[in-house]
Amino acid sequence: MAATNFKTENNTFRKLIGNGLTYRIPRFQRDYSWTSEEWEDLWMDILDTLKANGEPAHYIGYLVLQSADDKTFDVIDGQQRLTTISIIVLAVLKNIQRLIDAGNDADANRQRLNQIRQTYVGYLDPVTLVARPKLTLNRNNNNYFQNYLVPLGHLPQGGFHASEHLLRKAFDWFDRQVAAYLKASSGDEGKRLAQLTEDISDRLFFTVITVTDELNAYKVFETLNARGVRLSATDLLKNYLFSVLDRGGETDHELRNLEDRWENIVGRLQSENFPDFLRVHWNSRRAFARQADLFKTIRARINTREAVFQLLRDMEEDLDTYLALSSPEASDWAQDDKQLAGVLKTFRVRQPFPLLLAAKRQFDAADFTGLLRSTVVISMRFNVIGAYSTAEQERTYNAVAERIATKEITQLGAALSAMRGVYPDDAAFRSAFADKVIRTTDARNNRVVRFILCALEKRLSNQDYSFTSDAFNIEHVLPQNAPDGWGGFSNDDAEAMTYRLGNMTLLQTGTNRNIGTAVYADKRETYRQSGFAITQKLANDHADWTPEHIATRQNWMANQATAIWRIAQLS
Repeated sequence: MAATNFKTENNTFRKLIGNGLTYRIPRFQRDYSWTSEEWEDLWMDILDTLKANGEPAHYIGYLVLQSADDKTFDVIDGQQRLTTISIIVLAVLKNIQRLIDAGNDADANRQRLNQIRQTYVGYLDPVTLVARPKLTLNRNNNNYFQNYLVPLGHLPQGGFHASEHLLRKAFDWFDRQVAAYLKASSGDEGKRLAQLTEDISDRLFFTVITVTDELNAYKVFETLNARGVRLSATDLLKNYLFSVLDRGGETDHELRNLEDRWENIVGRLQSENFPDFLRVHWNSRRAFARQADLFKTIRARINTREAVFQLLRDMEEDLDTYLALSSPEASDWAQDDKQLAGVLKTFRVRQPFPLLLAAKRQFDAADFTGLLRSTVVISMRFNVIGAYSTAEQERTYNAVAERIATKEITQLGAALSAMRGVYPDDAAFRSAFADKVIRTTDARNNRVVRFILCALEKRLSNQDYSFTSDAFNIEHVLPQNAPDGWGGFSNDDAEAMTYRLGNMTLLQTGTNRNIGTAVYADKRETYRQSGFAITQKLANDHADWTPEHIATRQNWMANQATAIWRIAQLS
């Protein structure tokens, strides 16, 4: 990002809003949503700075602004904090107004009220009481804010949005807190209220990031999110799409329709999942776009009213498929499809999602199931066992998705042929499996090993066990917490061998617990009596348990796995 398009600095609330500049919440930014929990946190932080030995300042966090002229700023992120602090100032003004109405040093307090208002709130026309505000809220909140809160008049309660009720409740809550603060201390009340405002404006500070356009704002979101600061790129994209309609002079009916449908999509996904869904959806229909380039790509392609509504329709079409892949247990898919999607979830593999969205739209049911099963096989070979880099795999899946979307590929066979490059061949898979170490102390890895062992058991006994069952556990023949010298293993051998796949098998939960760290000779008889064929075979094939026996058994497992997770067309 060019330096001229981006700047950052730390600013107090006084420097931010007390300098003649104006701020506005974009028309379609989310509504005010803070409640008493956030109000109380902020107020306690403020009070902490006012104590005799309190903190000299309180950091409020990031404030992301967009401006083309450095005079008027759109608040891209931070509107809840900025709005709430402004409400606190209004609550102070309300308390000063009460002093004036009671004839308490009325002239001096009137001067204080006017000065604070002009510095932090904006000019109020004395005849019309119409505000020329420093802060303008969004389309659902601004009328209530300017017409009722800013003039400090009667606050009506009926016929308003839920967010407008929150604005009123926030004002009432801070009004009471300011009054209580005033009552708890002594001295000239007007001066103390004015000093409270000064202290708040000087002791609350932000890290202010200012950008010149939506694209730079999106890059800021990406950068901050990568550093663990959760911001809403979802809201930024929403604002852009609404701005496309707004600048085209479209009707309020269309704007409301867009907002309702957008909120339905985001609500079903939950906001934190929307950026991932958007990228999966986009790449299931078009050329591959990296996450970092997605907003730029969308902005270039979606720039008309027709394109905005087409994007909405396309997202709505893909939403159910994405949700079924992300949360298969809640979907209405056929049982086979749910189980296959559940395996992908267990693997934590999402690279095939764009491909599967495209196939769900174009393939018949049998070919879609076949493709879903094939992505599980490839994921086992490529991601779980092979642990190859996923960048090229993702591009391959997306290239096939694009060809399905354009109907260049219409059947499973052609799709599989196009995916050959991400299918490790039998020799490579067998070799990788024979050496694989999976530490089952990780919950995901534990589920993966259970899945593998259950698949091997089914091949031996034709018994289909659910790898999520609580009835059995993974048995580590060389125990995870083996005492020194267990079975003649050196400490180095034990460290290297414990989590080899060849050292693991299935055992009923109670039995597994009972044999604990017993020596192999004692464990062997328990294994022979196990209900699992894979565990019986281990006992029958291995009279002793050494690094060589572990390697031999894992080679056998690798041969079985190569036959289980195999796509005949590609092998």
